[in-house]
Amino acid sequence: MPGGSPLPCAAVVLTGKLITIEGVDGAGKSTLAAALLEALTQRGVEARLMREPGGVQTSERVRELVKDPALQVGARAEALLYAAARAQLVEEALLPALKAGEWILLDRFVDSSLAYQGAGRGLGIEAVARLNEFATGHLSPHRTLLLMLDADTARRRAGGRGDAPDRLEQEGAGFFARVRQGYLELAEREPERIRMIDASAPPEEVLRQALEQLADLLPQRAPW
Repeated sequence: MPGGSPLPCAAVVLTGKLITIEGVDGAGKSTLAAALLEALTQRGVEARLMREPGGVQTSERVRELVKDPALQVGARAEALLYAAARAQLVEEALLPALKAGEWILLDRFVDSSLAYQGAGRGLGIEAVARLNEFATGHLSPHRTLLLMLDADTARRRAGGRGDAPDRLEQEGAGFFARVRQGYLELAEREPERIRMIDASAPPEEVLRQALEQLADLLPQRAPW
């Protein structure tokens, strides 16, 4: 519904499913997302994979800003930029797809801002949550897969990708410890939605855990 004023998500019938994948950089979100997309497709689920920030042109432009290590971006500005990118993604891509009955696998969503800006930057989880409720029209994932990995392993994996670290990846150990604690707090608050997965396991085992946590959402249950 580009150009319009979307109704709050609670007033819209969404027949699709929004599945988000969360965790610190290096936890294996992209690897799981790709494997999960293939596994769901093989099981007859129409799904598509998207990322955050990004997914649509405007949001991809914002992604360039927030990740650029050459830029100075304050904590509040950072939170607002992520929320703006998210608002455009919801309006332009997520709501139309979910209304059409599609499954969306989304690499990061609101929980990332709650953990990174709310806990990591010290803005407060509740304050960042209120900002994102406005940005998303209260859209919430049907299920969130939270990949848990110790900080040292996550940083080693992220550093092994061969890419130059972006602005957030350049933060120190204290920042990522706060982010991890933020994720744990969110999982404690919403255990039905947020399912923790041991990301230190081999990729095939991580995928098995993910499918197990999604089994009740599939049209027909099947033993994995």
